Amino acid sequence: MAKKDYKAMAKAIVEVAGGEKNIANVSHCMTRLRLNLVDASKIDSTKVKEIPGVLNLVVQGGEHQFVIGQDVPSLYEEVIKYDIKAGGSVEDAEALKEDTQEKHGILDTVFSFIGGTFSPVIPVLVAGGLTGAVLTLLTTFAGVSSDSGVYMVFYALNQATFYFLPVFIGFSCANRLKSNGYLGAFLGAVLLFWTINGYDGLTFLGLPIQTIGYNANIFPIILGTLFMSVIYKFLQKNMPVYLRTIFVPLITMLITVPVTLLFLGPIGNTCGTWLANGVLAIYRAFPAGATAIIGAFTCWMVFFGMNNATYPIVFLLLAEVGSDPLICAGMAPANVAVGGACLAAALVAKKVEERSVAVGAGVTALCGITEPGVYGVLFVKKYPLIGAMIGGGIGGFLCGLLGMTQYVISTPGFISFAAYIRPAEMGGGFTNLWISLFVMVVATVIAFAVTFVLGKKAEK
Repeated sequence: MAKKDYKAMAKAIVEVAGGEKNIANVSHCMTRLRLNLVDASKIDSTKVKEIPGVLNLVVQGGEHQFVIGQDVPSLYEEVIKYDIKAGGSVEDAEALKEDTQEKHGILDTVFSFIGGTFSPVIPVLVAGGLTGAVLTLLTTFAGVSSDSGVYMVFYALNQATFYFLPVFIGFSCANRLKSNGYLGAFLGAVLLFWTINGYDGLTFLGLPIQTIGYNANIFPIILGTLFMSVIYKFLQKNMPVYLRTIFVPLITMLITVPVTLLFLGPIGNTCGTWLANGVLAIYRAFPAGATAIIGAFTCWMVFFGMNNATYPIVFLLLAEVGSDPLICAGMAPANVAVGGACLAAALVAKKVEERSVAVGAGVTALCGITEPGVYGVLFVKKYPLIGAMIGGGIGGFLCGLLGMTQYVISTPGFISFAAYIRPAEMGGGFTNLWISLFVMVVATVIAFAVTFVLGKKAEK
C-alpha cells in the first residue's frame, strides 16, 4: 500500500475547505478529521473525494468529517501547523456566519451529539477496560495473587475507568455543547462524592433526594451537563465582564447541582433503567435474531454515522449485566466480515490502486476499524457490501446462539481478543474467547467467499 503524503493531504483539505480563515476549529476521532467551518458554502464537496487518502466526506450537525482511517492523527498533526484552532469547540459563536447555524434534522443532531460526546472517551475505556483482561491473564498464567501490589494497582486502573466515567462524560459533553468542560467534569465529581453517590436519606431544603448510584449511570450526568451549559451560556452572555470570572462558575454550579439531584438525576436514572430493560427484553426474547440484525447492518450504521449512537446502550448493558452480549458482540463478526469482504475484493480487483486500497481497508477492518472499508470498498463496489452483510449476519446469528459477549468496551475485532476473556472478578475463564474467535473466523470466511464469487462475475 502506497505511503500517504500527509503534508500534501493537509494542504489539499485546507484549500478545499475554503482556506485557513474559513476553518474555525479542527479535531479528530479514531478515523475522521473533523472541521467546523465559518462558511459551509465555501467547501467544494466534489473535490474532496479527489484528494488521495480521503475516503469520504460526512456532514453531521454542521461538522464536516473527512474519513481518513486509523492514521488520521498523522494528518491532524500536519493540519494544525496551519493557522487553525486545534481541538475543543468554537467559543465565539457570533464569529460564525448565519449559514453555520442552519437547522439540522433531529436524528442528525442527536447522532452528532452522542458521537461527539462519547468518541473522545473511548481511549480511556479501552485502556481501563482491557486491564481487566490483563488481570485475568496475570492471575491465571503468571501466578499473581489478588493481594499483591501489582494486582491492586492494575485493579485500580480497571475500576477507576468506570467508577469515574461521569467525570469523563461530563467534560466531553460540556465541550461538545461549547460550554466549560471543566465545570462538566466538576459536576460529575460532585455526583460521585460519598455524601451523594448512593447516599440514603439526603434532602435539600426539605425536598427528598432520590438515592442513585451515579457511577453506574450516564444519563444523569448528560442531562445535568445539558442544563448546566444553558445556565453557563446565559450567565456568560448577560453578566458584566468584570464579574464573570468569579460569579459565572459559582452561580452555574449552585443552580445546576440541586436541580440535577432533585429532578434531572431521577429522570435520567428512570430513562436509563427503562432503556436497559427494553434492550435486554429484546435480546432475551430472540438472542440470535437480535445479534444477527446487528451483524448484518453494522456496515450501514457506520455509513450513516449511527454506530456512535449505540454507546449509551453499551454502557447500560455493562452496568446491568456486566458485559455486552448485543451491540459490541454483534459488531465483532460484522467488523471482521468487512475485512474478509475487502480482502476478497482486493483479490479480484484488476486495478493496482483498487487492490491497494482494499488490502489496507481489509486489514484495518479485521482489527475492528471498518470506515476505510465501508467508504472505500463496500459502497463503491457494492458486491463486497453484500458479502459483508451475509458474513456479518451469519456471524451475528452464531454470536447470539452461542451466547458470545464482550466484557469491556473495545473496538470489536480480532485485535481486541482480550475483551472476550472473562474477568477474574467474574470467575475468569476462556470459553467465551474461543467462542468469539470461532464466530469471527466464520464471519470472515463467509464474507470472503461470497464476495469472491460475486466479485469474479462483477469484475469480468
